[in-house]
Amino acid sequence: MESLVADLKVNRIEQKNKNPKLEERKFVYLVNPVSGTDKKESLIKVIKKISTEKKLAFEFLETNALGNYDYLNDKIIDEGITDIVIIGGDGTVNQVVGALYQNKNVRFGIIPFGSGNGLANTAGIPSKPKAAFELILEGPSKMIDAFRINGQFSCMLSGLGFDAAVAHDFAQKSHRGLLTYTQQSIINFFKAQPYQFEISVDNFSVFSSAFFISIANSNQFGNNFTIAPQASLNDGLLDIVIVQKMNKAELPFAVLKQIRGNNKLQKLVEDISQKNILYFQTPSIKIKNLMHAPLHIDGEPVETSDELEATIIKDCFRLIC
Repeated sequence: MESLVADLKVNRIEQKNKNPKLEERKFVYLVNPVSGTDKKESLIKVIKKISTEKKLAFEFLETNALGNYDYLNDKIIDEGITDIVIIGGDGTVNQVVGALYQNKNVRFGIIPFGSGNGLANTAGIPSKPKAAFELILEGPSKMIDAFRINGQFSCMLSGLGFDAAVAHDFAQKSHRGLLTYTQQSIINFFKAQPYQFEISVDNFSVFSSAFFISIANSNQFGNNFTIAPQASLNDGLLDIVIVQKMNKAELPFAVLKQIRGNNKLQKLVEDISQKNILYFQTPSIKIKNLMHAPLHIDGEPVETSDELEATIIKDCFRLIC
């Protein structure tokens, strides 16, 4: 009897994660005209060819500079759109999903064409565009967490301090890629100074002098640079990484240790002075930003604040992965 109940539960989960029949789906492809390379045009031709051969309902729309996609909510309802596919990078993913996630019937697909592609990498979406497209047509979907930081939507990773300073400088560059990001990281490393924060979790507060704080739902910044190795996209928890004040010569080695997963999950305790890196999980966190450290949300620079609150949104949206 117990075995039968278990089988029924598994079947329900599998049915829940399955997409509807391919011929019943209606696709909207959102194309970022800036991110990516000339490969994008050839990909669009492949999508059109295969979709036409399979007699699928599809439409291409360009992303917009203002990042406003609220208008698509009416389109989803009026036209019965089942799939929103983002051909672009993390910034576009944030804007589109943030505008549309409350429609629980729509599935989101990602064909990575950005400079980092953090969510796609974490979710195991293929980096090759054609393989990512094939996954969208044939792959299952599952519910993914996200979070809000001072009311702003984030589905990957946000942060204060050094990494946000890099994001602000990176955004000003005309060429955005791994080389440019590495250059900006090196430049900011030499001028980096720790910021002062008060961190509160479950009515328990500590002060920290830290180079940066990462608030993670996905486990990486992008480019397979993993900062929160234990982070899961659907565990209902935020992974918090606090890189505290230390001799700057030690900083790269301490971060490398974190990236390699050598730091175990900890608890936020009163005496944190002996720890170079704090790594813990929580559904919510409050941070007093005492020195006005810069802020990024999903890799995009945003205006910072003296006080921040981040809270998980469990099972926020459905991702094909």
